[in-house]
Amino acid sequence: MLRQCAAAAAAVEPTDKDKEKELNAIKDRYLGMLKRKRRMRRLNERKFVFDWDATEDTSVDYNPIYKEKHQIQFYGRGHVAGIDIKAQKKDQSKFYGDLLEKRRTEAEKEQEKVRLKKEKRKEDKQKWDDRHWSEKSFEEMNERDWRIFREDYNITIKGGRIPNPIRNWKESNIADNIIEIINKVGYDEPTPIQRQAIPIGLLNRDIIGVAETGSGKTLAFLIPLLVWIGSLPKVEFAATVDQDQGPYAIILAPTRELAQQIEEETNKFGTPLGIRTVAVIGGLSREEQGFRLRMGCEIVIATPGRLIDVLENRYLVLNQCTYIVLDEADRMIDMGFEGDVQKILDFMPVTNQKPDTEEAEDENALMKNFYSKNKYRQTVMFTATMPPAVERLARTYLRRPAVVYIGSAGKPTERVEQIVYVVSEGEKRKKLLEILERGVEPPIIIFVNQKKGADVLAKGLEKLGYSACTLHGGKGQEQRDYALSSLKNGSKDILVATDVAGRGIDIKDVSLVLNYDMAKSIEDYTHRIGRTGRAGKNGVAITFVTKEDSPLFYDLKAILNTSPVSNCPPELANHPEAQHKPGTVVTKKRREEKIFA
Repeated sequence: MLRQCAAAAAAVEPTDKDKEKELNAIKDRYLGMLKRKRRMRRLNERKFVFDWDATEDTSVDYNPIYKEKHQIQFYGRGHVAGIDIKAQKKDQSKFYGDLLEKRRTEAEKEQEKVRLKKEKRKEDKQKWDDRHWSEKSFEEMNERDWRIFREDYNITIKGGRIPNPIRNWKESNIADNIIEIINKVGYDEPTPIQRQAIPIGLLNRDIIGVAETGSGKTLAFLIPLLVWIGSLPKVEFAATVDQDQGPYAIILAPTRELAQQIEEETNKFGTPLGIRTVAVIGGLSREEQGFRLRMGCEIVIATPGRLIDVLENRYLVLNQCTYIVLDEADRMIDMGFEGDVQKILDFMPVTNQKPDTEEAEDENALMKNFYSKNKYRQTVMFTATMPPAVERLARTYLRRPAVVYIGSAGKPTERVEQIVYVVSEGEKRKKLLEILERGVEPPIIIFVNQKKGADVLAKGLEKLGYSACTLHGGKGQEQRDYALSSLKNGSKDILVATDVAGRGIDIKDVSLVLNYDMAKSIEDYTHRIGRTGRAGKNGVAITFVTKEDSPLFYDLKAILNTSPVSNCPPELANHPEAQHKPGTVVTKKRREEKIFA
């Protein structure tokens, strides 16, 4: 019995060989640790292997069963069940379009029509709204249209709550009688500075207008002034200074010629409206001007020096003056009138000054007493450039001004072709005669730097048979007036002038400006060449430069390169002084040389 049990146990218990096999199988299954031995084929076991390449099957070309294999179609992305895939791929869009059209119900078709109609209406509305501002009425204009309008006219604004510009005279809030005069004078369209500055002025806001010379700044400050004065009682004759309240407005200009030009423009509008103007300038009798002021006037146009003289001698008071214009403010500062301008502003009453708060930008607060003598003082400053002195003046006397930039401040007009000749001092006269002999159309303005040089050059031209006159600060007022009027009416062809005629003077159709002497600063050069190419016309500016003008070569080269109608001559472009701005390059000190014995 015991022998039988031992034999059965031995049969049940696995041998060591079986255990090892089981362990290897587990390792191979879970750990992958056991590497199978590669079975080596014996030579006598070698068999022939036929390597078949499916591309070599020529039966595909002949047997249609192989050629057009059937594919099982299911519902899924890009396919329709039950229809051959090749037929779907032949004309995908047409196939699906026809298939969908067959499967759609009438209700779905109607719904699609409604959707398409809505989209079409939406597109049409968008096209209608996206029309250019010139195709829209005033009521249809939106904020985007006004932004595009300003971009089209190169208008840039700064300052809170600035009103929209005017598109044309008809749409402006200007009185009908003034519009009639504008049409009669022949100003068909407002200039960019007028479009933006007039609406601001009509709201009694302080303005800083930065625009190049010849841009129509005079009318930009004149129209709001005339609208306001038209609502006030006429200034009457005062027997004594104590009874005199003075004019309603003062316009300051740097030179007598510019003041007279503003007076002429003001009289075009003021005379039909019954608004009187008096020019207070040097060179004329102070007593006569005082008498005219005592007789009563609404607007005084003056140069700073003579106006202070008249104020200090009690020929004039500014008790009710609430509108002051500083025209060509940068030129006044350059001529040393900053102190005089501040003195004149101090003569004005301070009771009606605007508060330096948000109220100075509030339309309702500013218009509350606009059509009365007690309105807030309005200060308007027009300038071609903004030097630090002008900014300082603006910060002191203007309250929250609206700033209007037209184009690039101080940039010469792009309509003027600038020609530069690099010559010696002795070659100037010969070159000038060569240019004049070509037959240049008058009027011509020739700029020099010295009064004596202007007289000598004009006499020399007269001897050669040219009709010339001179304009400079050493001439009397009658002589200056005669020279300007002679050039304007055509009795003289050439005006030889100093920088007195470089700012603001408007002489129609000047065909040529010739800088016989280069200006002392690049700003003066810019204003000189601005005497031509005015009112949308083209012009030519010729400049003679010598080695003494080298400090301006760099700036002159930059201006010529930015002009689309001008070329910089190689002599100037390659000149050493034109390669860098004066003062920016520091020359290296030469090392001390040592001499050894």
